[in-house]
Amino acid sequence: MIGNYFKTTLRSLLKNRAYSFLNIAGLATGIACASLIFLWVQDELTFNHNFEKRDNLYTIYENQTYEGKMSTFHATPGPMAKAIKAEIPEIKNIARTGGTNNLLFSLGEKTINEEGSYADPEIFSMLKMPFVHGDITNAFTELHSIVINATMARKFFGDSDPVGKTLKINNEQDYTVTGVFTDLPKNSTFKFQWLAPLANIDHKMPWMMEWGANWTLTYVELVQSANVNGVNKKLQHYLASKNNGTKTECFLFGMNDWNLHDNFVNGKMDGGRIEYVRLFSIIAFIILIIACINFMNLSTARSEKRAKEVGVRKVMGAGKGKLIAQFIGEAIVMSFIAVFIAIGFMYIILPSFNNLVQKELSINISEPLHLTYLVSIGVVTGLLAGSYPAFYLSSFNPIAVLKSMKLPAGAGFIREGLVVIQFSISIILIVGTIIIYQQIQHVKNRDLGYNKNDLIYVSTQGKLSAHFESVYQQLKQSGMVEDASLSDFPVLQIWKNTDNYSWEGKQPAQNPLISFENVSSQFVRTMGMKLASGRDFYPNSSLDSNSVIINEALAKQMGKQGHVGAIIRNVGNKSYEIAGIVKDFLYNDMYAVSAPLVLYNNPTGTDVLSIHIKRNVNLQDALVKIGAIVKANNPGYPFEYKFMDDDFDQIFKTEALTGKLAGVFASLAILISCLGLFGLAAYTAERRIKEIGIRKVLGASVAGLTGLLSKDFLKLVGISCLIAFPVAWWALNNWLQNYQYRITINWMVFAAAGILAMLIALATVSFQAVKAALSNPVNSLRNE
Repeated sequence: MIGNYFKTTLRSLLKNRAYSFLNIAGLATGIACASLIFLWVQDELTFNHNFEKRDNLYTIYENQTYEGKMSTFHATPGPMAKAIKAEIPEIKNIARTGGTNNLLFSLGEKTINEEGSYADPEIFSMLKMPFVHGDITNAFTELHSIVINATMARKFFGDSDPVGKTLKINNEQDYTVTGVFTDLPKNSTFKFQWLAPLANIDHKMPWMMEWGANWTLTYVELVQSANVNGVNKKLQHYLASKNNGTKTECFLFGMNDWNLHDNFVNGKMDGGRIEYVRLFSIIAFIILIIACINFMNLSTARSEKRAKEVGVRKVMGAGKGKLIAQFIGEAIVMSFIAVFIAIGFMYIILPSFNNLVQKELSINISEPLHLTYLVSIGVVTGLLAGSYPAFYLSSFNPIAVLKSMKLPAGAGFIREGLVVIQFSISIILIVGTIIIYQQIQHVKNRDLGYNKNDLIYVSTQGKLSAHFESVYQQLKQSGMVEDASLSDFPVLQIWKNTDNYSWEGKQPAQNPLISFENVSSQFVRTMGMKLASGRDFYPNSSLDSNSVIINEALAKQMGKQGHVGAIIRNVGNKSYEIAGIVKDFLYNDMYAVSAPLVLYNNPTGTDVLSIHIKRNVNLQDALVKIGAIVKANNPGYPFEYKFMDDDFDQIFKTEALTGKLAGVFASLAILISCLGLFGLAAYTAERRIKEIGIRKVLGASVAGLTGLLSKDFLKLVGISCLIAFPVAWWALNNWLQNYQYRITINWMVFAAAGILAMLIALATVSFQAVKAALSNPVNSLRNE
């Protein structure tokens, strides 16, 4: 019986090559698109799956309340790890890391900046990272020991075993390599190339051992039988017992949620990347359904060609069940042909898709999960696409079809309904693509309060900060640089903050979270910021030892005291006079308003050198000159820079990816829909060929016949618009609610999408309509 399905399917394919091509091409395109999306979804869902203990691994988060609103942070006090390990028995292991550090490593003449972290030795047993060389249990036996990944080992030592050899960090201290671990996969939260003992840095500043200073990331491994809710109850007010007066609450955040559920609103998990996983999964299913609709439409449209076959088979004794099995079997065979073609499409498209989503996805047909998926999608798609045609064809009355070829009523209505569904979905995707793009551009084009264009920044490794005055003068004399300054952080991301500032008249319940940053005197000028009132910093920072510049947001918080000349006191209760008020500029959250900020004229120990290049100079020439100046004043360190506008674009990486993918899939949905529409138009023209011949004989024009054949399809697209617009309006308004700074949806977007869909449909249908209208009526009427 299965052999017969293959024979009848192949016979049907060869007999109707054009329709077979449209059917299989539509299915293959839909399956390939859905499969690529599911590869991306699989990568997201398997984040951190390389860690065996992931079900028992957590990081400690803090909920801090400011102005009645709870904010969530992942930094914790330095002494917390040791204390809770001793006091909470459910904790099996605990380790701290000192964040991400980009340090210079050198071996002889070879110098390379590598990202990594200082960590407690327990991190190895918790993450169970496979070692290529060395012993995991003895990795941190010495203070100046270091473990590196396989890629970093090859960069410095080739294929030889580096254990026991040394690398110099920041041209200062030699570290002995005690182990080499396997490179972590791309879909891992941890991105470090090296790990060194946290004991090297955890005592460098007195505040690092204070319970009120959050600077380290704390990772926890619970015992198998531990109750997470029970541990959270113990952690909730733990900091209050160590730091009187704090209202900070702690909780465990599981590794399985780090990638997908990392968004917190008022202290509670509220979405994250899981929303995009769901969105793209839905889009994958939608595209697959659109492809299946094509199959249904074209199969039922061609049913007249098989009506006599069905009638004869029924007269010969074939039951409805056998006919259904046959047609579903044929659909599954066609589906698997489409699957094989789709695999070819995927191999061709995958490099471009990887470039788009910035991943390294791969297709592995032999992998059980991928093989099961492909087989399942072949079967499910075949069943889904073939179910309606099978039941439709098997329901023919044999006497009716053999006598008059009269088919069951309602098939045309169902086909029209399916076309409406296809185009409704396509229009929703088109509108969504446009709105997402507009929202991203709306935020990107808002006034940031500074000029990010032609602004680069470099890390002040080595002696660059100490030699800043010399560097600054040489940069200005080069003729390539507008201005330059030092700061703790790049202007887009200012991470130091506290609620311990005070001023006269401050209410006890008033505790805004205030960011602060140490900068050099040129900071405001370099960034192109504007002062609302007061003065800029003096060139000599010692003259500003008791002065600060605040932003307008903090001035508003201070009320009557938010003016030049007023006094503000910091955490150490030291008093500072407000020398100037800078106009609000955006940092950290590009969708929000500017947060309160204090700037200190204190360049000592700053980590970032920002350089504003003159607008009209050649950028490459400027970078060469700047690089020479920086390296001359900081020998032994490479000149590695970043553009501020590149960092700015990275902030919108997820939204931009959503917009691009929505645009690609909207285009593909339209393409698949048009393949089906093209086939239906061809079928309609073929079915009405005698009518067209008679009309031509009676004097009908080509334009008139084209309009006659096209108008019904355009009506369907119009109905699709009426259905799609309210759905798109509702969905997009819900999506935009996530953003404080958002666009107002313009109905012109919907009109443009509707017109675009109409034009595409018209172009698709008109080809067949014009072809039919230009045909010789003698050929279509000679049998009459």
